[in-house]
Amino acid sequence: MIKKAMVMAAGVGSRLEPLTQKIPKPLVPVSNKPVMDILLQKLKNYGIEHVIANTHYLAEKIQTRYKDKNSPVNIDIKFLHETELSGTAGGVKKCQFFFEDTDNFLVLSADGLHDADLEKIIQSHIKSGCIATMAISAVEHNEVSKYGVVVPSKDFTVEEFQEKPPIYEAKSNFINTGIYVFNKRIFDFIPENRVYDFAKDVFPSLMEAGEKINVYRIYSYWSDIGTISQYIQSNIDALSKKVMIPNSDVVRKYDTVYTAGRGVQVAETAVFKNNVIIGNNCKIGENTVLDNVILWDSVVVEDGVELKNIVCANNSVIKSSVDGSDDWKVFGPEKIIEFEFAD
Repeated sequence: MIKKAMVMAAGVGSRLEPLTQKIPKPLVPVSNKPVMDILLQKLKNYGIEHVIANTHYLAEKIQTRYKDKNSPVNIDIKFLHETELSGTAGGVKKCQFFFEDTDNFLVLSADGLHDADLEKIIQSHIKSGCIATMAISAVEHNEVSKYGVVVPSKDFTVEEFQEKPPIYEAKSNFINTGIYVFNKRIFDFIPENRVYDFAKDVFPSLMEAGEKINVYRIYSYWSDIGTISQYIQSNIDALSKKVMIPNSDVVRKYDTVYTAGRGVQVAETAVFKNNVIIGNNCKIGENTVLDNVILWDSVVVEDGVELKNIVCANNSVIKSSVDGSDDWKVFGPEKIIEFEFAD
């Protein structure tokens, strides 16, 4: 029914620093697979044939990954580079030309990790006849202040929005997942050449104009990989198969769950504990211990090193033991991690 989608991939990912120092947020890996790979494969599986993505921060890295010959996902994708960010809705407005021949289309965030049934969301949208459909998900009540809260009505439309309300003021524990289906009339509510957001600008103006916004509740897994803690939890969830990652080879052994990429060298004396993710071309030395560890590609862990509760980005060398028990330690790319300990 819908063959076109837009992926919003222009975010800087400042809350994920230092992990995003060298790569844009859509390419941050979950269980060794960039989150945008996961999303594009999902779109393809649901019959989406054509995708456009807006880019900004380190845009060339996204475009290079998904060029026709190099793309890990066989889907037709075009790009619109934003030299200056124009907001969530402003970015969609710049892609209006892409949707001229279609009545309805999908819009999704590139950093959303989920198992949402897109076909059911689309069917709900078409059946509703509304200008917009928003997928919502329930979160624990003590988490509502982190999100845009949606107050649904009895007829499954939006009654009210609350942007990151204090817990005691929240009227709902349903939140906006950033998964939308729009009728092309939505472009009438987004001005050209302006910074414009869906939550702050478009949705309030729709409600003022008497337009109904359909809501569809998803019961499956959803996570916004927007912060370090959410990123870590998403990887743990992937290992425990709370969310399905295509072609992810997860091994469970005693009290350990782990996955390893291509070209990995692991010494026979290495010990894994709890949750362990090892990226492509990593080298794990003799007598090492990895306990709750996420390593990106081409990381070297030298002999005798013990690691606990750490994330380490690409092309780093870990020469000293690191214990992040109190609060996970996060290291950016291309680091030599070596500490001198006093006697």
